[in-house]
Amino acid sequence: MTSTPRAFLEGLFRSTIEAAQPRLCVPPHLPPLPAGRLVVLGAGKASAAMAAAVEAHYGEAGRIEGLVVTRDGHGVPCRRIEVVEAAHPVPDARAPRAAERMLALAASATADDLVLVLMSGGGSALLALPQPPVGLDEFRALTGALLRSGANIGEMNTVRKHLSRIAGGRLAAAAAPAPVLTLAISDVPGDDPSTIGSGPTVPDPTTLAQARAVLARFGIEPAPSIAARLADPANETPKPGDAAFVHARFAMTASPAQALAHAIARARAAGYAVHSLGDAVEGEAREVGRAHAALARRILAGEGPVAAPCVVISGGETTVTVKGRGRGGRNAEYLLAFMLAMGGASRVQALAGDTDGIDGVESSAGAHAAPDSLARLAAAGIDAAARLDDNDAWTVFDALGDLVVTGPTLTNVNDFRAILVA
Repeated sequence: MTSTPRAFLEGLFRSTIEAAQPRLCVPPHLPPLPAGRLVVLGAGKASAAMAAAVEAHYGEAGRIEGLVVTRDGHGVPCRRIEVVEAAHPVPDARAPRAAERMLALAASATADDLVLVLMSGGGSALLALPQPPVGLDEFRALTGALLRSGANIGEMNTVRKHLSRIAGGRLAAAAAPAPVLTLAISDVPGDDPSTIGSGPTVPDPTTLAQARAVLARFGIEPAPSIAARLADPANETPKPGDAAFVHARFAMTASPAQALAHAIARARAAGYAVHSLGDAVEGEAREVGRAHAALARRILAGEGPVAAPCVVISGGETTVTVKGRGRGGRNAEYLLAFMLAMGGASRVQALAGDTDGIDGVESSAGAHAAPDSLARLAAAGIDAAARLDDNDAWTVFDALGDLVVTGPTLTNVNDFRAILVA
C-alpha cells in the first residue's frame, strides 16, 4: 500500500489515461494499405494523436493523405495528415471549414481507396457544420444552451445530428461507395458508436421527433431556423439498412471499461479491495457525489459491499444543470458535493477527473478531496455549500491547491472517480 493517498489516487487516474493512449490502442486495428489512397479523416480530442499513430504504423509506405480536427492545444505534428485545431465545447468558424473539406475528401474517394475515419470525444463540436438556413451563431447558441441544461451527451447529440451536414451518418454517405473504416476511442456511456462524435459514419437510430423532445424536456426554445429544420421530415438522418453503410465498418480501439480495468488491477496489486460501480455512471454531478458519499459511509460503518481498506472506482459522465455563475466542471462539482456529504470523515479521500485533461472548460482535469479539506476551507473563510450553489467548485479546489492538472492527455475515455477508504 502507498504512504501517500493522493499520489496513489493520481496514479490510478494516470493508469486509466495511459491505457487509452492512441499509440497503444490504434495500431492493432489498422488494416493493410489499400490499392489506392488511404484517406484519413478524423475529429475529437484524440484525433491528432490517432493520426500520428497511423503515420507511425505505416511509415513511408502507401499513399496517405487526410485531415483531422482536434481541440485547441491537442494537436500533434504529422507529416502527411493535416492537423487543424478548433474551439471546444462551443464551436467556432474553424469547425465548419474543416468539416466542409472532409466532406470533399470523402467524396473524392474511389473503390480502390480506403477512407479511415478516426473518432473520439469532442468530435460533435469540432465537426460543427449546420445545415442552411441554420447558421453557426445559432448552432453555437444552441450548443451553449444544451451544455447548461443538464442534458447528457446522448441527448445533446440527438439534437446536433439532426442539424448537421456531416454527423449522423452523413460522412459515410458522402464517401459511398468507397470503403470506410472507422476507428473510435469511446467517451460515452455504453460505447454507442452513433453517439461518439455524433456518429458521422454510422447509422443514426434517433429521430427528429426525439430531437424536438430533448429541447422540450429541457425548456430550450430554439431559433426559428432550427425549429424549422427539426420539423422537416426530409432532414431525417440515414438509418440502419441505408445503402450508405454497405461498405462501412466500425471498430472500437479503446473504451472506458477497458481503461478502468487497468486502474482496478493497479489498486488490487497495491493490496486494496475494489468495488467497481461500472463505466457508465450518469446523473446530476452533485447528486452522484452525495450518493457515493453515502456508499463510503456505509463502508466505514462495516455495512458496505466491500470492507476497508478499499477503493471504490467508477467511470461514466455526469451532468451539471448550471444555475450559478461560478467556475465549475462536472468532476469538481461531483467532488465538492461528495466532500460536503462526507463532512470531513478522517479515513476517506477521493479524486475525480476527466481523462482528456479538461474538466468542462477549465485547464484542470479534476480535483482531489482530503479529510481536512472542509477544515481548510473554513479556515480560509470559504463557504463550501454556497460555492456549490453557485456552481463554483473549481474556485474551491483552486483555493485549496487540490486541482489535478495533467494538461491535454491526447485521449478521452470519459470521467474517472476513485474513493479511497483507508
